[in-house]
Amino acid sequence: MRIKPGASAATLLAALFLLTVPAFAAETTSNVRAIEAGGGAASVPVIEVSGNAEVTASPDVAYLSLSVETHAPTAEAASSRNATLAHKVVDALKARLAGKGRISTGGYSLSPEYSAQPIKPGHRPEIVGYVARNSILVETSELNILGSLIDSAIAAGANHVNYLNFGLHNDAKARTEAITQASKDAQAQAQALAASLGVKLGRVLKASTMPEVKPVPMQMYAERAMVGNVTTPVEPGQITVRATVSLSYQIQ
Repeated sequence: MRIKPGASAATLLAALFLLTVPAFAAETTSNVRAIEAGGGAASVPVIEVSGNAEVTASPDVAYLSLSVETHAPTAEAASSRNATLAHKVVDALKARLAGKGRISTGGYSLSPEYSAQPIKPGHRPEIVGYVARNSILVETSELNILGSLIDSAIAAGANHVNYLNFGLHNDAKARTEAITQASKDAQAQAQALAASLGVKLGRVLKASTMPEVKPVPMQMYAERAMVGNVTTPVEPGQITVRATVSLSYQIQ
């Protein structure tokens, strides 16, 4: 890079940072570079940093997905059997929830099942039966009855527990805390970087954030749900809310 004679101190400082920063930036998540200031009349050196933080919170809502799957020689028989069992499952869930949750249909499918024998040339796959699947979704804040909900559904005819997830009805408080902590982390990085370079931080030119809520999933299977009279154990765990805050400081 060539520096014209008589260049201003700001220009010299910008040139110095542009020449020295790349090797340093490879060792840290912070970055120093020149950007266009104002209307693009001149470039100013900046320090860019990203702070991260995560907070945990106890879940207050659960999302349970169950399925009823039936097989039969005909489509009508598979569908009819599925409807009978699905009604029993929904009735059992309603009785256990006692109005403390919501039940909805997550999906329905009816499809043929084909023979596992190799297909002969010029022949179509042989249909040997039909399978019907009905997915039932449950949302409830009564986390202490989840084990009995699963047991009741399986006893009524559900044969798949697709998933059990935990969440927060309102994650605003946790997100705000995570963003605040991530912002403090970014500021601390910027101050440390500026001190190590022997410069002072100016005003914040740009700030952005990216919060993320991580649900707590639980994979379960129908055959594990009931052993004798033992209720299925369910431990909710914790919800993790992460946030990343990126800051760009002008160097004085």
